[in-house]
Amino acid sequence: MRVIVRTVSELCVTVGSVIVLFVVYVLFWTGVRADGVMDDQIDLLRKEWSKPRPPAGASPAGPVKPAPYAEGRPFAIMYIPRLGFTWNKPVLEGTATGTLKKGLGHYTETAELGQRGNFAVAGHRRTYGDPFKDFPELRRGDAVVLTDGTTWFTYRIDKGPYKTVPSDIEVIDPVPRTSGYTRAGRYLTLTTCEPEWGHSHRLIVWAHLDTTQPVEAGKPEALRR
Repeated sequence: MRVIVRTVSELCVTVGSVIVLFVVYVLFWTGVRADGVMDDQIDLLRKEWSKPRPPAGASPAGPVKPAPYAEGRPFAIMYIPRLGFTWNKPVLEGTATGTLKKGLGHYTETAELGQRGNFAVAGHRRTYGDPFKDFPELRRGDAVVLTDGTTWFTYRIDKGPYKTVPSDIEVIDPVPRTSGYTRAGRYLTLTTCEPEWGHSHRLIVWAHLDTTQPVEAGKPEALRR
């Protein structure tokens, strides 16, 4: 009996240790790794953007345009002052599991950044850097700023966080039915999981494109302290 009790006790300690290590991995290590990966994605973009470009009008093609979106590759950086003036995340093409471990993901079926339609982006609420951990704090009027290396795009939130179910794919329609918008425009949709450590629901925020300016003009007002 003593041997049985000792064995069971040792198994309980082992299982408990494994659980603790797993929690540490989920809460801490995945975040550390994700932060490093996201920083690498941003560095990749900035290096690409820093390459010399021919002046506008130097060739019949005119100014250099941002490269086409490539699956799993970064193409923009997002800033949300409400989440902190140091908050910035890379936006990659696609919403595959591996892609969302590197940053935010653009729904490929939605409009491109700044274009007419609905530019929709997803991000983890928890784990892998917790990019949208404080998503519920977003409010109407908050700025969401993005750049593709040539232009600053400032969106202003109109509605959200709005709670819905994962099957509600209409939230990323060109004119989302529950957004309050009634006609075509240049919109932004952000999506993340709800509750904080679950995925039974989704939180949604909708915004409209407010202003644009070339990067040469400096940071937009929303990012100036």
